[in-house]
Amino acid sequence: MTTNRFVSCEISLALEGERVDRVVALLGEISRSEAARLIAERAVLLDRVPVTSGSTRVALGNLIEVSIPVALDEYPKANAAVKIEVVHEDPQVIVVDKPADMVVHPTAQHRNQTLVNGLLALYPEIATVGQPERPGIVHRLDRMTSGLLMVARTNEAYHDLVAQLGTHEPERTYTALAWGHVTNDQASIDAPIGRSIRHPARMAVTDSGRQAVTHYQVEERFSKPAATTLLKCQLETGRTHQIRVHLRAIGHPLVGDRTYDGGRPQIALSRPFLHACELRFRHPQSKQQVTFESRLPSELTEILSLCLV
Repeated sequence: MTTNRFVSCEISLALEGERVDRVVALLGEISRSEAARLIAERAVLLDRVPVTSGSTRVALGNLIEVSIPVALDEYPKANAAVKIEVVHEDPQVIVVDKPADMVVHPTAQHRNQTLVNGLLALYPEIATVGQPERPGIVHRLDRMTSGLLMVARTNEAYHDLVAQLGTHEPERTYTALAWGHVTNDQASIDAPIGRSIRHPARMAVTDSGRQAVTHYQVEERFSKPAATTLLKCQLETGRTHQIRVHLRAIGHPLVGDRTYDGGRPQIALSRPFLHACELRFRHPQSKQQVTFESRLPSELTEILSLCLV
């Protein structure tokens, strides 16, 4: 038995002129061969009309819609081998502390070793909460970002938390170490984020992107072993790679972030120095504000110890 996952998107400047099969693969998180099969099956619409050739080029403003069949046995499976650090649990909400190098939910490249697989082993009831391919998940962290993540345990909690995120109500605070000395002690970066024109798999500040706002405050500036700044960053919106892209845009990429020009020899770090250290939201049942905190993982405290010498 199968069901369908629907993906739709208005073509932005970053994707203008791309082959439609490449766009389908990128947006659907599937392979190019799977994208070609969907096109052959007339499951890809461009401005409501079925696409007949993968080489068709998309134009700015086109509406692309894809219906992706998903076998029910391909939905995430419980995997008790994936260890999850649970910070809080109650009948409605789970808060976990995700390590770096863990993907939040299954993709074509990551099937069975994700946070969701581990959660299903602990909380099998979340299988029917929210979207079946990412059950319980209301927001995400990048694979190499560590820290706090809230997960819905019931559909009532799921819809409540999604609505809160839609109005920017939850407070999500991150600890970040950026290259260089950030000039202002505190400021906001208000710059839209969308797909990079040069590298569509990456994000960038672009006029055609979606609104994105990051607030930051300087905690400390270091001079050794190189000029860096320790920041507390708070998300008002939650775009893909938002803090990483915004800090790069102001000339201060994250230490260790090789994707966004932050990989430099002065400080050896195999991941971006970014940790979701505090999470505050309104509990879906009690309606009271709840707050959770997470300490920096050891690989990041070791880097800070180099700066404090």
